[in-house]
Amino acid sequence: MNVLHGTTGTVRGRARGPARWAVALLAGLSMLAAGGSASAATPAGPATAQPAAAQPATAPEVRASGDAMAQVAAMQPGWNLGNSLDATGSDETSWGNPRITEELLDNVRAQGFKSIRIPVTWSGHQGPAPGYTLDADYLNRVEEVAGWALADGFHVMINIHHDSWQWIADMPADRAGVLARYNAIWTQVSGTFRDSSSKLVFESINEPQFSGSSGDAENAELLDELNTSFHRTVRGSGGANETRLLVLPTLHTSADQARLDELTTTFDALDDPNLAATVHYYGYWPFSVNVAGGTRFDATARKDLTDAFDRVHNTFVARGIPVILGEYGLLGFDRHTGTIQQGEKLKFFEYLGHHARTRQITTMLWDNGQHFQRSGFRWNDPELFAQIRSSWTTRSGTASSDQVFSARSGPVTAKTLTLNLNGTAFTGLRHGGTELVRGTDYTVQGDQLTLTAPALTRLSGSREYGTNAELSARFSAGVPWRISLVTYDTPVLRDATGTTDSFAVPTDFRGDQLATMEARYADGSNAGPHDWTSYKEFDRSFAPDYSAGETVLTSEFFAEVQEGARVTLTFHYWSGAAVTYHVTRTGTSVTGTTA
Repeated sequence: MNVLHGTTGTVRGRARGPARWAVALLAGLSMLAAGGSASAATPAGPATAQPAAAQPATAPEVRASGDAMAQVAAMQPGWNLGNSLDATGSDETSWGNPRITEELLDNVRAQGFKSIRIPVTWSGHQGPAPGYTLDADYLNRVEEVAGWALADGFHVMINIHHDSWQWIADMPADRAGVLARYNAIWTQVSGTFRDSSSKLVFESINEPQFSGSSGDAENAELLDELNTSFHRTVRGSGGANETRLLVLPTLHTSADQARLDELTTTFDALDDPNLAATVHYYGYWPFSVNVAGGTRFDATARKDLTDAFDRVHNTFVARGIPVILGEYGLLGFDRHTGTIQQGEKLKFFEYLGHHARTRQITTMLWDNGQHFQRSGFRWNDPELFAQIRSSWTTRSGTASSDQVFSARSGPVTAKTLTLNLNGTAFTGLRHGGTELVRGTDYTVQGDQLTLTAPALTRLSGSREYGTNAELSARFSAGVPWRISLVTYDTPVLRDATGTTDSFAVPTDFRGDQLATMEARYADGSNAGPHDWTSYKEFDRSFAPDYSAGETVLTSEFFAEVQEGARVTLTFHYWSGAAVTYHVTRTGTSVTGTTA
């Protein structure tokens, strides 16, 4: 994946490179303005929303189910070895991850993954024209890592990764030069792996994109030429490559119907049963990055996912062409996984795993080191992985929230959550090892789970600010749903001064948690970045620092705030509380005052 990062140089996301993230922003803006949905997997520009059952314009004959479908099914589930061999620095450690070891791959296999995608960026390890010779040591290293994975029993997918934006994107202006260099890579890679196991899979290119093209028609033509040349080069190298599974992407690995149709044309022309299609999915864009009020995995976000997977299934899988979701996750994870609220991201991953399974799409989790520790071999968020792993085989019950807030300044009252049963049955509620009593501690009527006031009072103890107890809602299948009992009062903000590069609102959070922030000028118009919405982007325009007791406003936010114009900020918290605050920028100085 190609994402624009900030200027700090910290590697948290999928790449350093051109602004695919920014392109996604523009696509999202256009879609939202039109009243549609903006998928992070469709960043090429405004798109026309497609119905869930959309069919490509020209439907090819249904292909007989064969080895390709079976092999891709056997690859479920998959994992990405991101930000290692795809790093654009001098070696695989240049983006902060340790050197890949056999032990790492052994431990990943032990988590239940059956396939591994090894992204590889070749540009810094390739000689000049006309030979474009790959550095022997680097090619040997790729072969070594792939060999370890194959020995572990993985299906292994190797590709051309960040080269896509580094130099392949220049193809409109240098068609012959780019194609020669691209073919040289696949000629050498094909030769190296000519006799490798059939469990080794080649992917032609990651997230193909083109700069300065004349539009969709030329983009489609260029990608078809790359995919076709890749196919011809690999097949012509002989050995196991004559029938090896080859994976072809759509433009930008988008699930838009027009992009799927373009790839269908290539599949028809190649007429090869050992091919698979690939797309990526990073969620409904406002939810995926927490902007424009997209704090919840709501009906709009669910429909975006459902529609994308349905289009992919109807276009390819239903006619015998297997599909690999080569990357999935949330774009907000590029900064850190806390950008999206825990319960909401759990619901996203539960639903994604379920719907991919119903649509026979093999999934490959994007992991650049933010999920599975590369040396500690533990999950940074075991609860998140438990939900992902469960989704491979079944559904899990969830709820409208994973938090129940009770104000300390008032009496404790009963609280109700809506259960999302997802085809399961509710079986009980526990506090640690203690089963709570139905009818006394809680009641269930239909999908309404109500915690009684006496139970909340008992479980909250001395009612210190923050989480006082954690309950576990149990269902007939899947993983339990954790419910945190939180005591809070409305946060208190204080006046402050600072600069556009260093400004924070002193905040006594009092047990509450920040969900989002609005910014408006006195005339009601939107202030700050993304001026098409009043709701700013979490962790780009603002971020809570609970340990320091402050809410940081970033230089990126102030860069787009008018000089001398007072901005009214509204901080929205997960308890439902909202607090207003004023900031004014004068040159590089900032003054903040309580409302």
